Amino acid sequence: MMDLKGKVALVTGGGTGLGTAIAQRFVKENAKVVISGRRKDKLEAVAKTMPKGTCVVVQGDVTKTEDAKAMVDATLELGKGKIDVLVNNAASDCKGSVIDLKTEDWRRILDINLTGPFIMMKAALPYMIKQKSGAIINIASLGGTRCLPDMPVYNTSKAGLIMLSQQVALDYGKYGIRVNAVCPGGIDTEMLDEMILPLAKALGGTKQDGLDFFSKDVPIRRVSRPDEITGICVYLASDDSAFMTGSALLIDGGAAIVDVSGAAVSSKLG
Repeated sequence: MMDLKGKVALVTGGGTGLGTAIAQRFVKENAKVVISGRRKDKLEAVAKTMPKGTCVVVQGDVTKTEDAKAMVDATLELGKGKIDVLVNNAASDCKGSVIDLKTEDWRRILDINLTGPFIMMKAALPYMIKQKSGAIINIASLGGTRCLPDMPVYNTSKAGLIMLSQQVALDYGKYGIRVNAVCPGGIDTEMLDEMILPLAKALGGTKQDGLDFFSKDVPIRRVSRPDEITGICVYLASDDSAFMTGSALLIDGGAAIVDVSGAAVSSKLG
């Protein structure tokens, strides 16, 4: 197992889903973590699952500069002056085509998914520059590399996050700072439920029926569990990935290699 002993990480959106799984896995690999999010009760529940002294909770909003500073300050305090890893995981989505999508929803999702990581990196980078090291992991999406029906703002925000990751990797690599984007496919989390539960209702079945239909053309034939995305995050946070930066890594069960039209034809003929 990769070892994160001595490292201190900040994980945004750490109170649920993938953020929780990443924080728990980092602690399992001997790191200490600060988890942030807007719902303090969720964060505190996650912290109670961790060994004492390994997890600090900071309630805050990644779109607010003062909250980002508080998150970074808490990480520096836990790390005795250093911040080794930043995981920009906090995100939201909103379904609706360009005509149907409200302008305020467009701005809100871009603010959380793209401006939020910008603000967080802006807060953390000066300390990483000073220590001449740091690993930033931006949680993008398969949706940042291809289109999904009626999801222009989510996909645009994640595509922008991939480019932002590569830009920061270019600009700050000379300081020993590495920046990579992780691009998951469907993950069984609260966020995916917003799509799956209406789908299950339309199918007249259970949530599992919705998940099965959603992933029927994916080579592995299912969505991932949050813990199945954490290994690549540990790798990117560890010294084992010391020469890796500017990458966008697909962790999607093979979804990106599927021609959906071909899969539809195959399902009918094969």
